[in-house]
Amino acid sequence: MNILVTGSTGTIGSLVVQGLAAQGASVHALTRNPDKASFPAGVTAVKGDMTDIPSMRAALKQVDMLFLLNAVVADEVTQAIGTLSLAREAGIERIVYLSVLNSDTYTDVPHFTGKYTVERMIEQLDLPVTVLRPSYFMQNDARLRDGLLQGRYGMPVGDVGISMVDVRDIAEIAVAALLRRANAPTPLPREVIEIVGPDVLTGDALATLWSGVLGKPITYAGNDLAAFEGFMAGIMPSWSAYDLRLMLARFHVDGMLGKPLAMKTLAGLLGHPPRRYRDFAAELALAWQAD
Repeated sequence: MNILVTGSTGTIGSLVVQGLAAQGASVHALTRNPDKASFPAGVTAVKGDMTDIPSMRAALKQVDMLFLLNAVVADEVTQAIGTLSLAREAGIERIVYLSVLNSDTYTDVPHFTGKYTVERMIEQLDLPVTVLRPSYFMQNDARLRDGLLQGRYGMPVGDVGISMVDVRDIAEIAVAALLRRANAPTPLPREVIEIVGPDVLTGDALATLWSGVLGKPITYAGNDLAAFEGFMAGIMPSWSAYDLRLMLARFHVDGMLGKPLAMKTLAGLLGHPPRRYRDFAAELALAWQAD
């Protein structure tokens, strides 16, 4: 089967393309700029944009399956709903959609409730979709390099705890879900898979962990969300900075935690235990030393 991967040049999408190609799958990688994209041998670069309906119609007519990942942008819901509708129009009955953990409860966080709107369409129409709900990405913390090297962990994640997940685990589960659907004799029923990491991490716990990894005192910068929003608004659109603030505010109240049996379920899907944050941090520290 031919599989269309959207978000194919991003953090997770690129790993999904690589994982599928390594398994010998026929991959069509959607990108706005095929001439500038670099994909594994055998992958077909397809020019398209989820806001350009004719390009998506053409891309979906060439495939039997869809991995739907779209960026956190102002028109995310329009992109996702439109693409799913076009997939139905094209007769595609094997789909994996990347949502987010707590999409159904963080109703005041725009990109969470947007993804849950897509999930509601999937549920109402009983579409043959695997919905992946990953937690906060460990790899987001790679952006904290300068602060960490100066002795400060700066992401205001709060004191309740979040179970961060490695994007490599997300991609592995996505590839497995796609191949399971590809190899099934008939379309599989709808399912939801929550993807979390094995550790409950607070701001103070992360500072302590990084102190051990870097061999120097690291302090937690605290939970000042107004200051965080102000800083982020200087490097991204103000709506996006506020969206992040609202997400972190929910972390402060509810955390972002997996269910009790999540680790056993995820280890079965992955074929290995979910990756730990300390191991990710150690890899990152080695990479920083090599720079």
